[in-house]
Amino acid sequence: MHFQWDWLCLGVLIMSSVTAGMENEENLDADVEVENFDKQSQEADVDRDKSSIEVAYQTPKPTGEVYFTESFDEGLSRWVLSVTLKEDTDDNVAKYDGRWEVEELKENAMPGDKGLVLKSVAKYHAISAMLTKAFVFDDKPLIVQYEVNFQKGIDCGGAYIKLLSSSNDLNLEYFFDKTPYTIMFGPDKCGEDYKLHFIFRHKNPKTGEYDEKHAERPDVDLKKFYLDKKTHLYTLVLKPDDTFEILIDQTVVSKGSLLENMIPPVNPPKEIEDPTDKKPDDWDERPKIPDPNAVKPDDWDENEPAKIEDPDAVKPEGWLDDEPQYVPDPNAKKPKDWDEEMDGEWEAPQIPNAKCEAAPGCGEWVRPMKNNPKYKGKWRAPMIDNPNYQGIWSPRKIPNPDYFEDPHPFKMTTVSAIGLELWSMTSDIYFDNFIICSEKEVADRWAADSWGLKKLVASANEPGMFSQLVTAAEEHPWLWVLYILTLALPVGLTVLFCWPGKKSDECIAFKKPDISKQITKGELKEEAEEFEDDELEEEKENEAPDEDGKMKRREMEETKTELIKDNTMKMGREALVSEVEVEGDEDIYDDDDENEVPDEEENEVLDGSQDDGFNKSDSEDEKKEDDEGMGDLPLKSVRKRRVRKD
Repeated sequence: MHFQWDWLCLGVLIMSSVTAGMENEENLDADVEVENFDKQSQEADVDRDKSSIEVAYQTPKPTGEVYFTESFDEGLSRWVLSVTLKEDTDDNVAKYDGRWEVEELKENAMPGDKGLVLKSVAKYHAISAMLTKAFVFDDKPLIVQYEVNFQKGIDCGGAYIKLLSSSNDLNLEYFFDKTPYTIMFGPDKCGEDYKLHFIFRHKNPKTGEYDEKHAERPDVDLKKFYLDKKTHLYTLVLKPDDTFEILIDQTVVSKGSLLENMIPPVNPPKEIEDPTDKKPDDWDERPKIPDPNAVKPDDWDENEPAKIEDPDAVKPEGWLDDEPQYVPDPNAKKPKDWDEEMDGEWEAPQIPNAKCEAAPGCGEWVRPMKNNPKYKGKWRAPMIDNPNYQGIWSPRKIPNPDYFEDPHPFKMTTVSAIGLELWSMTSDIYFDNFIICSEKEVADRWAADSWGLKKLVASANEPGMFSQLVTAAEEHPWLWVLYILTLALPVGLTVLFCWPGKKSDECIAFKKPDISKQITKGELKEEAEEFEDDELEEEKENEAPDEDGKMKRREMEETKTELIKDNTMKMGREALVSEVEVEGDEDIYDDDDENEVPDEEENEVLDGSQDDGFNKSDSEDEKKEDDEGMGDLPLKSVRKRRVRKD
């Protein structure tokens, strides 16, 4: 049983350790880990004991072929503000006059690291820049990546970017919502609708018109990225095999195919419904019809009402027929500003009649209504299967005259500029570190030297777990109960199952040394014979004619006798004490019934052993003194001690 409790205790401790480990893993997983993070970018002296961290920031440099990069550390020299008006909008808000600034983050800023910040509320913003070189959708992937931080959260607004299509008449000063773009990508939120856009404009090869194709919504919860006020990294990867990936903080949140996971599909259906086909007049779509052979029963009365007055009802005694349920309030007074010409004749407001409160009712008594047992309603014939049922009609299919098949929608319109055209009800939206390239390694290195440092600083400046728990409990006081239960449960289980309890009397009695174990006559006889053999051997060794030998032998026998007496008295007293302590616990010795020896038999064994061993050297007086010394002590067992000559 003790072994089982030890295992149970060990199991509780292991479960507590595992739970703590899982909590640590959950806390670590809350911040999405950076994949392929450059080790060289982590070489910063971080002092974890301080409330802030200092990182030697340097403007990131691209390490491979890029089409566009922007860190905003040198301002907006290459960016162009739009001066046009938004179409189909009131003139007072149609102008793109929203303000942009280049500044550091409000929290967890690194000296020298700046970004583009949207500053105005409820205004249209538009800013754009030309790419270093145009991106042609050929045989290289397209990777678009940038950072966003909703420093004040977000109520309603977007933080997406547009990759503007190349054209001869592209003028960035007139960049607005109708400017042709190839790809729109980034976060957008209004109300409780959290979106992550990926839209591309596909050119119809037959008509030459462009249609917007929207990627399916990600399956992950995007809410935390909009409300945690942290800098997040958004990445779009388009591959020449017509697949795409969308990543947040270098973790894939959505992926699919341009041919299968876009709404509406890139390629139209091969067949469509014939718009000229019409349903025949005799087409019967009714699966059930009324039974034409059914006849209404003769006793079916459709004129019976559903409710009738209860003829058995009796007006309660004390009903006040002459008292109205409501009376004018006697304490009400006409307002001083009441104008009877404008407001009409003033009447006091109605209040419940006080006399009706003590009575069962007031006013004219009316019999209550009850269900009419004769009511059956309008008779209708039962429904049967329609023998002429032809199913639900649908137009016939014909080949789609507008059908086309674009096997490679990746081959989109060439991109030559990037722009932000936004409306927001929240200010201080932070953008930073744009990069457009074709190699994932280049984008990852760029992220490591920019976003990676921001993440490192933010992680170092975050409050510890204890502070976070206390802050959460201040906002939600009921969490204190959860904390207490979480701490008390493992402690209580440990004390309950692992703390050494007080041993019971039964266990103590069971574990006591068996000092009063009885010896049978046979065992005592064997010991006596062994003792006699030892004496014979000693006599042979000590045979000598001289008197000195006899004197030594006599002294030895006397010593033996005294030792036996002392041992007998001591064992008798111990047996008495043992009987007093374990009184009532005779069950302990039930298993050895065959070895029990009655008192008389024990005395016989004792007498016999004494006579055999040393009655020659003891006198009758000495035996009597021994009996008196023992008194009434119950003798349980006597063992002779062998005494060597030396």
